[in-house]
Amino acid sequence: MSVTDSDTAGTAVGTAPAVLTPRLRLVLVLLLAAQFMLAVDFSILNVALPVIGEGLGFSLAHLQWIGTAFALCAAGFTLLFGRVADLFGRRRLFLGGLVVLGVASLVGGLAQNPEVLITARVFQGLATAAVTPAGLSLMTTSFPEGPLREKALGLNGALMSAGFTTGAILGGLLTDLLSWRWAFFINVPVALAVLIVAPTVIKESPPKLDLPGAISVTLGLLAIVFGLTQAGERGWGSANALLSLVAGVLLLVVFWAVERKVSAPLVPLSVLGKRSVAWGNAAGLIAFLTETSLVFLLTLYLQEVLGFSPLAAGLSFGVLGIGTVVGGSVAPKVIGKIGSKQTLIAGGILQTVFTAALLGLGTTPSSLWLLLVATFAGGVGNMLVIVGFMVTATSGLADHEQGLATGLATMTQQIGITMGTPIMSAIATAAMTGAGASAILGGLKTAIAVNAVLVVLGALTSAVFLRGARSSAQ
Repeated sequence: MSVTDSDTAGTAVGTAPAVLTPRLRLVLVLLLAAQFMLAVDFSILNVALPVIGEGLGFSLAHLQWIGTAFALCAAGFTLLFGRVADLFGRRRLFLGGLVVLGVASLVGGLAQNPEVLITARVFQGLATAAVTPAGLSLMTTSFPEGPLREKALGLNGALMSAGFTTGAILGGLLTDLLSWRWAFFINVPVALAVLIVAPTVIKESPPKLDLPGAISVTLGLLAIVFGLTQAGERGWGSANALLSLVAGVLLLVVFWAVERKVSAPLVPLSVLGKRSVAWGNAAGLIAFLTETSLVFLLTLYLQEVLGFSPLAAGLSFGVLGIGTVVGGSVAPKVIGKIGSKQTLIAGGILQTVFTAALLGLGTTPSSLWLLLVATFAGGVGNMLVIVGFMVTATSGLADHEQGLATGLATMTQQIGITMGTPIMSAIATAAMTGAGASAILGGLKTAIAVNAVLVVLGALTSAVFLRGARSSAQ
């Protein structure tokens, strides 16, 4: 059980505080700071990639590995580390992951060749896979089910989504004003600050790991994520993409078979069988896949159709960042009034409407107002879904299963982020019938339409398969 002081020691038995104590506030700030930093890492290098390539001698074909190396590890190892946190200590994994993140960021900032930079990104991804589920499980076990947990998860969701937007803006600013190396260095003081304070306020009172399950699910997820990135880069018909995707599916089938037979499974099938876990994660997968890939599509629109600079394009997403903060702030109140299921549906409908509105974008700068309004309102809707998903997918479970639940939720997040861009990139590219701004816009609109349809499907699955709940899923 995770505890922070005597006030929180009774979380598992229902005696946790009904209000935030000063120490709980500090715990929340520390955990939110770590999660925000990890979210920023996903997008902070995107704008700087061409500059990094020129500075370190990356070939154009290998430049995408700066992002892929991070995403593979962040998505592939999340579920394993989430379970490791349950078995061997969330606090240990959280702090150890931060140490690795700080060191890897320092090494990445000092890198003088592609090999060192890619190695640093691999360890940044592994650290993200460890810190994210450990931090979320510390949050869910420190705050009891109900308003306090919903508020904490709402703030976490808001800062997480805002972090993706902030990363794009911050990456442009640091690259233009200082150097791309500061996109790595900025992690170091934040990690140090959390490491200095966290051990004094986050306490934990601490068996066998399902090794066949851990190996099969980790390799399966790695293969699927690699296959998706190859599909986005080389097309869905490429041999590398197809072989990786097939291998990933087969390994996940092996994982399912293993979990049915072992005495101490990595993922108990009883947990996966809960509607709140299964369909909550389905809603979350669609939410992350659609919004993060929409940012990619709109980045292409701003730069390739309207001719914006990378920095100007990044700054344009500030309005989306504000929308996600607003959505995360109001989501706990909305969940308290109408329940997590209805919040998932309402958020999905709102996101659908304003994603579809983007089909009205044109080839002149006058369309910018539509983009800003639609991304703000769509960001609010997306954040309602994300917070509703986190509350739903982590409710109704025992304290010792929280690491697993948050590991599943984090894996959903990472896979959604990783899947979205290659899928939408492939759709947009296939729909482009020629060269020029009009042809590019036509391809982007096709992908935007598919994006909106996926959001509708997410809302429908929540409406059909989730039972009604107010503050917790059933």
